[in-house]
Amino acid sequence: MSVRSILKMGDVRLLQQARPVEDFTAPWLATLLADLHDTMAEHHGAGLAAPQIGEPWQVVVFGSGAPNPRYPDAEPVPATVLINPILTPLGAAMEEDWEGCLSIPGLRGVVPRYRELRYQGFDAHGQPIDRTVSGFHARVVQHECDHLWGMLYPMRMKDMSQLGFTDVLFPELALMAAAEPR
Repeated sequence: MSVRSILKMGDVRLLQQARPVEDFTAPWLATLLADLHDTMAEHHGAGLAAPQIGEPWQVVVFGSGAPNPRYPDAEPVPATVLINPILTPLGAAMEEDWEGCLSIPGLRGVVPRYRELRYQGFDAHGQPIDRTVSGFHARVVQHECDHLWGMLYPMRMKDMSQLGFTDVLFPELALMAAAEPR
């Protein structure tokens, strides 16, 4: 379909609650999903939420099967469409790790996330999804679903001294990203 502009931190639309999808057969939903996939791929994202492209719906896409230049050491995450998600932490264990966001370009921060969780929702055809995940997969799901609830990762950070520019913190990532064909 098309690559869409990504809203950046400071745009009030990123702070709003997204609405649930009620009609899985609506033509706009297929267009939205294609646009999310195209936009995520163009920017080498691990995921993207509808509010990030100005669409107020509870829709996220995520996944990274091949090495991603933004997260070269991350384990693969299956390509997933998740609509109207419900997240349930499995235990109280949290992990802190670096995150970036396409709506906050050029920055990374250390964010606490639940180590393991169950997510439920629906796929692009309205079929139920119910998965238990951990590690990077769990982090990606939590990050993307935060966008549906008007949260950006700096709002979850405990220590703002652990926020910085990616090219300063991780110069090797900047070099890899610069070498990627566009």
